Amino acid sequence: MKSFKKALLLLVSIVSIFVIYLVFNTLNFKTKQLNSDPIEVLKVNSSSKENFSKAIKIKTISPENTIDFDSIQFQHFSDFLKNTYPLVDSLLEKKTFNSYSFLYKWMGSDLTLKPIVLMAHLDVVPVIEQNRANWKHDPFGGEIINDTIWGRGAIDNKVGVIGIMESLELLLKDGFLPKRSIYIAFGHDEEIGGLNGAVKIAQYLKEENIEAEFVLDEGGSIVQKLVPGIEKDVALIGIAEKGFVSLELSVSIEGGHSSMPERETAIDVLSNAIVKVKQNPFPAVISPPIEEFIENLGPEMPFANKLVFANKAIFKSLITGIYEESASGNALVRTTTSPTIFNSGVKDNIIPLTASAVINFRIIPGETIATVTNRVNQIINDERITIKTGAFVSEPSKVSSTSSFGFKTLNKTISEIYPTALVAPYLVVGATDSRHFNAISDNIYRFSAIRINKENIKSFHGLNERLPISDFENSIRFYHQLIINSTSK
Repeated sequence: MKSFKKALLLLVSIVSIFVIYLVFNTLNFKTKQLNSDPIEVLKVNSSSKENFSKAIKIKTISPENTIDFDSIQFQHFSDFLKNTYPLVDSLLEKKTFNSYSFLYKWMGSDLTLKPIVLMAHLDVVPVIEQNRANWKHDPFGGEIINDTIWGRGAIDNKVGVIGIMESLELLLKDGFLPKRSIYIAFGHDEEIGGLNGAVKIAQYLKEENIEAEFVLDEGGSIVQKLVPGIEKDVALIGIAEKGFVSLELSVSIEGGHSSMPERETAIDVLSNAIVKVKQNPFPAVISPPIEEFIENLGPEMPFANKLVFANKAIFKSLITGIYEESASGNALVRTTTSPTIFNSGVKDNIIPLTASAVINFRIIPGETIATVTNRVNQIINDERITIKTGAFVSEPSKVSSTSSFGFKTLNKTISEIYPTALVAPYLVVGATDSRHFNAISDNIYRFSAIRINKENIKSFHGLNERLPISDFENSIRFYHQLIINSTSK
C-alpha cells in the first residue's frame, strides 16, 4: 500500500509540475502588439473613387493565350495614369519596360539611405464568359453602388496601383520631400508570371546595383473573423511566400477495343499514381513564418488557445491538426498537392494509348522543387510513368525579418491607420511579383490595406469582385503614411 501511495504521490507531483510549467509559459506569453496612437484621418480627394472606377473600366487582362493580349487596353491604361496623375508623371523619373510596365523613381535627399520599393500590378485575370450572367454588375463597369465599387481588379490589384498613385499625387502637391528614395514598380503581366514586367524591372534594378531597405507588394491583408479564436481584425504581413511547381505525369500503354481490356490501361496506371500521391501528403510542419504568426497572435487568444500556442513545442501535433481541418489552414502547414488536369481518351469504345495529368504543388519554406519531385517519384515508384516539370516554377521565397526597419515601419503604419487591428507575420500561399526581387532586398513584405472576410474572399479571381470605398480610401491613407514613415528619417 505504501509503495502505491508513493507512486500516486509521484504521479500527482509530476502532473502538478507539468501543469505549473504550462501555466507559467502561458502567463509569460506576452503581447507583441504595438500601441501606436491613431493619426488624424487624411482627407482623400472626392475624385479618387472616380479615378478608381475609370481604372477598373480599362480591360487590362492578361490572357492565358498571348495571342489574345489586347495592347490597346494597356496603352489606354498608360495614358490614363499619365493624364490622371500629372505631378507623378512630370516630377518623378519614369522608365518603361516592354511598353506597358513602369518604374517610377522619386529621388530622396539623403543618398546614403537605402531606397524603398512599392509594388502593384496593372493586369487582371479574365472573366470567364460563361460566368458573366452570375455577376451582379458588369465586371468591367467600375460601378459604385451603396459605397462599394464593383469590378475585376477592385481587390486584385488596381486598388494597389491607384492607392499608390493617389498618395504620391497628394504628397507631391503638398511639397513633401523624401529623405529616402522611393521606387514604384508596376508590372503588367503578374497574373501570368511577370516575365515581361516585374522580372525586367528587377533585372534593371540589379544592374543599377540598387539595394532596397525593403520591398512591399500585395499578398497579406486585413482579415475579419478568419483567424480562429480572434474576433478583432488581423493585419497579416506576408514575410514569405510558398513556391510553385506543376509536375506532368504521362504514361503510354497499348490500347485497343473497350470490349477486351487488359488488366491495366493507361488511365488505370495514371489514376492509381495520382491516388498514391494524394494518399501520401507532405508532412505538416510549423515553418518559421507560422512560428512568427503564432508568437504574435497567440497572446491575443482565449486562455485555452493561448496555453496551446505558448507551449507549441509540446502541442505541435495538436496545432498542426487544428490547421489541417480547413483548406486555408492546411495550406499554411504543408506543401499542398492538387491534381488540376487529366487528359486521356477520345471515344467511349476505344481504350486510349496514352494518359497524362498535371499535379500542382505549392511548396512550403524548407522544401524545394527538387525535394518535391524526388518525393513524388518515390511515392509513385512506377517506371511506366514519366514525370516532367512544368514550364513555370518558383522556389519558396526566403523568410524576411520581423525585426527590420521595414517590418517595424509597416507595423507602425498599420497601427496608425487601423488602431484596433492586430498585426502578425504570415505565410502567403499564392505567388506575387515580389518573388522576382530577391536580389534587390533581403526584406520583402506582402500586404494590401484592404479587408478580407468570408463574403469577399472568393471574389478576386472569382465572381463579383468588389471593394468598399472606405477600404479604397484607407488604402490611399496607408500608402501616404507609409511613405512619410519610411522616408522622413
